[in-house]
Amino acid sequence: MSTPSSALPFHANAATVTTAGSASDIIARMDRLPVTRSAWILVLLISLGGFFEIYDLVFTGYIAPGMVKSGLLSTTTARFFGSQGIGAFIAATFAGLFVGTFFFGFLPDKYGRRAIFTVSLLWYSIGSLIMACQTSSEGLLLWRFLTGIGVGIEIVTIDSYITEIVPQHMRGRAMSLNQAAMFMAAPTAAILSYWLVPLTPYGIDGWRWVVVIGSVGAVLVWFIRRSVPESPRWLAQKGRFAEAEAAMQRIEANARRDCGHELPAPRPVVQQPVEEKASFGELWQPPYRGRFIMLLVFNFFQAIAFYGFANWVPTLLIAQGITVTKSLLYSFIIAFASPIGPLLVMTVADKIQRKWLIVGGAGAVVIFGLSFSQMTSAVPLTMLGILISLCGSMISVNYHAYQTELFPTRIRCQAVGMVYSSSRVGAMLSGFLIAFFLRDFGVTGVFAGITAAMLAVMISIGFFGPKTNGVRLEELSK
Repeated sequence: MSTPSSALPFHANAATVTTAGSASDIIARMDRLPVTRSAWILVLLISLGGFFEIYDLVFTGYIAPGMVKSGLLSTTTARFFGSQGIGAFIAATFAGLFVGTFFFGFLPDKYGRRAIFTVSLLWYSIGSLIMACQTSSEGLLLWRFLTGIGVGIEIVTIDSYITEIVPQHMRGRAMSLNQAAMFMAAPTAAILSYWLVPLTPYGIDGWRWVVVIGSVGAVLVWFIRRSVPESPRWLAQKGRFAEAEAAMQRIEANARRDCGHELPAPRPVVQQPVEEKASFGELWQPPYRGRFIMLLVFNFFQAIAFYGFANWVPTLLIAQGITVTKSLLYSFIIAFASPIGPLLVMTVADKIQRKWLIVGGAGAVVIFGLSFSQMTSAVPLTMLGILISLCGSMISVNYHAYQTELFPTRIRCQAVGMVYSSSRVGAMLSGFLIAFFLRDFGVTGVFAGITAAMLAVMISIGFFGPKTNGVRLEELSK
């Protein structure tokens, strides 16, 4: 009886032999896996936790009119950094996200993708529940900040988790499915806000119900997460070979069952050290230095543009003459484009270079955004809003995959956390910037600012971003 190929040592050439369960062996076996039903289910399960990440970020704009109505916040403030306005609430959100990504992004690299993922999800649930009970703007902002820390850690973990647990030829499509599942939270948050924000069920402000629903759902998904294995790549990199082998055999068994036949032979190995000490200083050495700086710039400006629109859709529609109730309805329609965008991207995600999809999406946002600023009737505003949302989700899908590909496993979460924290600074400022532009220059001024940010995105990625499609993670890290 022949031995299954997954149990044999693999050879890159006559002089190179790898041991089953080693880092090089795991890489070779992972990247030869076919695209199977079990692989898609694995991505979907991880994405369910990300659903509540997006739910939390998206409902910021939808519940803002409700918080203004309840007297907790105001639409704009006399001072640029006024603490009583919607801008301060948005800033508190992204300040927490910044702390989570910048200061705690190393945790998944140290303790594992799966462990930190579940802890951060539980953190979000508790923080959101407490935030929904606040009766002062100060308490609201404090707990919004604390909740954001948990969400920030979760974001970094999900991206790296998915990148590492699927084969190289599936990374773009896997991230597309991930984003589609996560962005289903956008229409969910929008329709719940449309139903609940104008009301006070059982004497409780509708916006509070929107927040509580998200926190309860995240707790339920936390139990589902227990069925997801740890990243074999991470385990092997840490020298935990027995656990890496067990996780890899589980993944291979599922793939073999789905295929109904033996798996193809592994690709030639890329030799990996058992462990190298991760450090911030490594990010300032070639080839990571240029990528690190490029992604810092990109993340800062894309966040200003993306959240400058996403968090202000209802308010921008009101500024264009749409009533509060109808603005929430139209926002719901626009939000439905968020999960559709990633599904459309799946058709080209591994065929067209990710960097060019990002650049193209940014250019389209400029065109549609400037057109949006000139409209005053509901139909063209809604259609253009849908197109902006589609392009925004295309950018999101590709950069979430792109930035995780550019750093090695040992520092992937830390590096992504640091560059991603730049987006939190941009998003934090976006609330104040959009409020300023809206107050002094109207919706046209808002989209002039978004245009400038998207031009910076196009330059940073277009001129300085490397190509990554179809290249093994370990080869990109050389």
